Amino acid sequence: MTTEDRFSMTAEKYLAKHNILVYLEDSVAQLLEHREENPKTNAVKFFSEYFNSLRDGNHTMFREYNFVKSTPHNRASFVRLFWKCYRQIGKKGDLLSIQEYHSLLSLLCPDFPFEPVQKTARIILLDDALDCLISFADFIYAFQVQFYYEEFMEKCHEIYLSLMQTQRSPRDPVVVPSGTEDTKVHQNSHHPSDGVDAMQYFRAVYPLCDRSTFSTPPGNYLKEILFNVPRVSFYGFLMALAKSESINDHIGRLPPKAELLEGADSELTSPTIRMKTKTRPVSATGNSKISTDRVSSTQNVYTTQPPSGSLSSHSVKGKNSHINSRKTKKRKDSSDESSSDSDTESSDDTN
Repeated sequence: MTTEDRFSMTAEKYLAKHNILVYLEDSVAQLLEHREENPKTNAVKFFSEYFNSLRDGNHTMFREYNFVKSTPHNRASFVRLFWKCYRQIGKKGDLLSIQEYHSLLSLLCPDFPFEPVQKTARIILLDDALDCLISFADFIYAFQVQFYYEEFMEKCHEIYLSLMQTQRSPRDPVVVPSGTEDTKVHQNSHHPSDGVDAMQYFRAVYPLCDRSTFSTPPGNYLKEILFNVPRVSFYGFLMALAKSESINDHIGRLPPKAELLEGADSELTSPTIRMKTKTRPVSATGNSKISTDRVSSTQNVYTTQPPSGSLSSHSVKGKNSHINSRKTKKRKDSSDESSSDSDTESSDDTN
């Protein structure tokens, strides 16, 4: 947004465009909840930490799904958070199933639904191949467009089905009754599996751009995709969106695909306002709680080594085995002593 556009907007439009009221309401709700357990909380410091976390994009960590998807900034920040947390998977070249990707997402957002992950897989794979494994790079870019442009894709799917319906109706052969033996049968040469006319699809989808209440790709980026092919299928269109560097730059959270796995891993700082409470709410006004056991399991994602002063699993196992061996030896000694005492008593009885 340019400076002229920003100052030409009314205050109400500016607040609505940037979802300012959403964050003000959430910050106050978080403060009130935090003060229930810590009445001495400094409100100024709390708001400073909240909005610093919002600026850095870490504010969606461990939050409920309704909050994560509530604004475009939240959605884009969550995609970047997922990339920062798990790009080691891509560096190692591991391939994961959609169930495993859903488990990773659930570590960052406990109530993250399975449906967006399934829709992401359909962009990459065929419907009959959803059980195949997916690379991290393919998944992250497809997940970005699916999650960020979810409402736009639903509208595009409705438009696509409508065009497919109109395309099927004239497929029956048309024969002229007065024709001769050489009469040709006029029939649409395109099958439904061929998709729809790309130009026709663009004209139907274009009105959605910049005229909707939800996020949409810029119209000129759609033109780049649809003007280069005669026909397009729905999932072919979505795959082109996922691979578009222009759209990735427009969202502005993930690096280009060539640089996706480069560079050192940056340190993640979780929002302290979410970690101070013993339980976390599923919603700012809801009553359901999530225990810290789940939060602590999420923290383990970022630690590759045990903290200083703690024992690794191997050392704990070794220490436990050492203690167990000492206990076994002690039991053995006591059993030997008891057996020797019983022998002495039996010999005395015999005498």
